[in-house]
Amino acid sequence: MSWLFGLNKGQPEVPPGLPAQPEPPPPPAGGSSGGGDKPKDKWSNFDPTGLERAAQAAKELDKSRHAKEALDLARMQEQTSHLEYQSKIKEYEAAVEQLKGDQIRTQAEERRKTLNEETKQNQARAQYQDKLARQRYEDQLRQQQALNEENLRKQEESVQKQEAMRKATIEHEMELRHKNELLRIEAEAKARGRVERENADIIREQIRLKAAEHRQTVLESIKTAGAVFGEGFRAFVSDWDKVTATVAGLTLLAVGVYSARNATAVAGRYIEARLGKPSLVRETSRFTVGEAMKHPIKTAKRLKSKPQDALEGVVLSPSLEERVRDIAIATRNTRQNRGLYRNVLMYGPPGTGKTLFAKKLAVHSGMDYAIMTGGDVAPMGRDGVTAMHKVFDWASTSRHGLLLFVDEADAFLRKRSTEKISEDLRATLNAFLYRTGEQSNKFMLVLASNQPEQFDWAINDRIDEIVNFALPGPEERERLVRLYFDKYVLEPATGGRQRMKLAQFDYGKKCSEIAKRTEGMSGREISKLGVAWQAAAYSSEDGVLTEAMIDARVDDAVKQHHQKMDWLRGEEEAQSLTPPPARATTTGGKMGFNLPLSSTPQTEHMIAPALEMYAKQESRGAPETHQSAEGGIPAGQDCRDTASGEAASSDSENKEKEENSASRPPKDGTPV
Repeated sequence: MSWLFGLNKGQPEVPPGLPAQPEPPPPPAGGSSGGGDKPKDKWSNFDPTGLERAAQAAKELDKSRHAKEALDLARMQEQTSHLEYQSKIKEYEAAVEQLKGDQIRTQAEERRKTLNEETKQNQARAQYQDKLARQRYEDQLRQQQALNEENLRKQEESVQKQEAMRKATIEHEMELRHKNELLRIEAEAKARGRVERENADIIREQIRLKAAEHRQTVLESIKTAGAVFGEGFRAFVSDWDKVTATVAGLTLLAVGVYSARNATAVAGRYIEARLGKPSLVRETSRFTVGEAMKHPIKTAKRLKSKPQDALEGVVLSPSLEERVRDIAIATRNTRQNRGLYRNVLMYGPPGTGKTLFAKKLAVHSGMDYAIMTGGDVAPMGRDGVTAMHKVFDWASTSRHGLLLFVDEADAFLRKRSTEKISEDLRATLNAFLYRTGEQSNKFMLVLASNQPEQFDWAINDRIDEIVNFALPGPEERERLVRLYFDKYVLEPATGGRQRMKLAQFDYGKKCSEIAKRTEGMSGREISKLGVAWQAAAYSSEDGVLTEAMIDARVDDAVKQHHQKMDWLRGEEEAQSLTPPPARATTTGGKMGFNLPLSSTPQTEHMIAPALEMYAKQESRGAPETHQSAEGGIPAGQDCRDTASGEAASSDSENKEKEENSASRPPKDGTPV
């Protein structure tokens, strides 16, 4: 309401709805300021017209229809200003409280810093005191250690002095004792010598009497023994019955000793042949006493087993299957009719089923089988001949007939004409040839080899059937894959006894795909592939064999097969580049059939290129002829004559060697 009283310096605002106030007239020129020199007080600027305007405005306001609203508005403005003032007071009080809180926090922070500093000072003081205490303790320990070392040194010096004194005392005592011993011995020797010199006659007389008595005793003993033995021999000779009984007793004793020794040897060989197993035989179906006692259940099952199909579990091509089936049937009928067995050679790459078919053949025909490997013969050395005879003696004792399967036979049945074979191995080969010279109704010989061309000619002559086990074709591979997939994957997965599961996919289609990818692989490699699938399933976390795992194992197997083939090709190339030996006298065919010595290439054909080079050198200006030391023969003619002479001598030497080897018996005494 200050505008009503003219206190505001500016023109007061007119509320809305009120008439505008007229401007006040200007003050008179000389009005109340006549006393210009008088000092002005606080009421000098009071304008009395303001009261008039206020009264007029109040009247107009009372007359106005908005007077009440103007008063309410003025009241609200006063209240608003009062509230603003109260809020400022509250803000000031809040600021004061905040300042107090900040002051309290500042004091707490200062107090905390003070406590931290005090704590650090206390820790530093404690560490320093601890350091001083440790130093004092270490000084005390060093002083104590030095004192102990000094005491120990003094003790050691005292002990050493005592030991030195004791040694000196002992040495002095020993010296005195030695001197006394020497004096005693010297005195005893002098006394003994003096006594012996004084009693020399008595001692000689005693020795003479003892010798005479001993001689008399010996003579009497000889006379008495001679008389006793003479009387006894005279009585023995005069009694003919005693002489006859004595001679018969000595004869019977000699015969008994000789018979017992030979009977023991014969019985030992018989027991070894019947109940034992030769050292060269690695595996056999014949029962031994030790094996029967060790595995009684297995022995009973084998006794109750029935003959099986010869091709059960063996996958071969149709033509080869037909041929080996004929061999199996013929072998079985031969055994039943007690005929002579035919020897069979099976050759081909490794893992094509040769050993498996040999076992199946023996089981099918009702024969016993024994497996030996050629690599075991060479290390036996001189004992190889005896071991070979034991094998065939043992084979002849089989009541059912024995199928003797020799795996890797080319290891010791190689050509005898080569220089690489030792004398012991040559003698063993001769023993083998002696025992297999004729067909037998006791045993059947089955040889398996990857290199049949290395066989000796006599071995080839003893073979009746030659069967080539080639690598499986596409159909055979698919049959093998299905066989081993069923054996190693499906049966364990469906049996429920093993931790193995199989994912869902087309098994037949997958087997066909694998058969196409495994081209060139043998049956053994495909069987190992089945084992690899099984191992992959066992090594997985959940034990599930998936199609991806099968493909991964197949890829690895194919890579490994290609790597092996690369190694084999490299070896064959290296062998093809190696020149043949200069002293080779025979040439081998594919199956080891050697050419006779008459067709051996002559030396003059071998040195013909050298003679041509020599002739060219002669034509270029070299001397035409070189006289020999014996008659001036031309060099070319000398070389040709020498070559022909060497060829003739080499042929004669080879013939002599063959005659000697044929006429000379082997070291074990067996005729060949």
